[in-house]
Amino acid sequence: MAVNLKPLGEQVMVITGASSGIGLSTARMAAKEGVRLVLAARSEDALRQLVQEIEGAGGQAAFVVADVSREEDVARIAAIAQERFGGFDTWVNNAGIGMYGRLEELNVEDMRRLYDVNFWGLVYGSREALKTLKARGGALINVGSVVGDRSLPLQGLYASSKHAVKGFTDALRMELEDEGAPVSVTLVKPGPIDTPFPLNARNYLDTKPQHVPPVYAPETVARAILHAAAHPMRDVFVGGGGRGIAAFGNLAPRATDKAMEAGVIPGTQSGEPPLPPGSDSLYLPTGKLAERGDYPGMVQKVSVYTEGAMQSRKIGVAVVAAGLVVALLSAGRRR
Repeated sequence: MAVNLKPLGEQVMVITGASSGIGLSTARMAAKEGVRLVLAARSEDALRQLVQEIEGAGGQAAFVVADVSREEDVARIAAIAQERFGGFDTWVNNAGIGMYGRLEELNVEDMRRLYDVNFWGLVYGSREALKTLKARGGALINVGSVVGDRSLPLQGLYASSKHAVKGFTDALRMELEDEGAPVSVTLVKPGPIDTPFPLNARNYLDTKPQHVPPVYAPETVARAILHAAAHPMRDVFVGGGGRGIAAFGNLAPRATDKAMEAGVIPGTQSGEPPLPPGSDSLYLPTGKLAERGDYPGMVQKVSVYTEGAMQSRKIGVAVVAAGLVVALLSAGRRR
């Protein structure tokens, strides 16, 4: 069965993790396109503020206080979408949490909690979304990461969860295609994005963590998500640098290992004092409506690679070389 996606202005969209970072940027951008929104997160005050902002600008939105690690909460998101808008056309599994530290030093309970959110939350969301999308058609968009293709030191557990997300999403896509289900399944793979991710992550380092450049604005990911909501795509990297690292990791894995050891390990550590214990959002929401982080360097507003990849696969392949060069030069300088 062919996959026919509605124009954005005719859609209802569910977004998890909508009160922060990529989810918040996507919600704001979607509202401007006329998308009716069902916004889910753990932070009730932040969600309420966001809905008031959208409705004040003439949009339509509902919010659901939900922890995606709880299957019953995810089912309630779909129920609210049905009650308020008669269902949905796109479901975006975006909620996630980070963790910094050497793998041997991480607390197992914290590790399990990260998987409950990043992996099981996405599994619950995908399965719940398909109950509606298989009947009426639409898009399932899972937000993975470039580290789902190429692991990073000091973010090994987060990277492993995104590897799991990629494996689940790729298998699910094939099974739905075999069934002839009218559902587009897209995996969006951002590189480092200037969101509160490092501030909200559980941190085991003795310094405040930071992104390793190149770093992109959250709007770059939001544009990719909205494009996938209206145009079937298998997957898309956000950021030429991340795409280059993933490609180079396949071509020369040991050289990439060495470059990351030399560049990423020191580059992740800011040298600033770590945030106070308990300030992360692993177990409790921050309560803040925050789209950007505090990255001190240059933030790229547009990814030439991603814009090209969304328009044409040939263009995307042609410009990936530029991202590869940028990534390797950046790693070389640190080394």
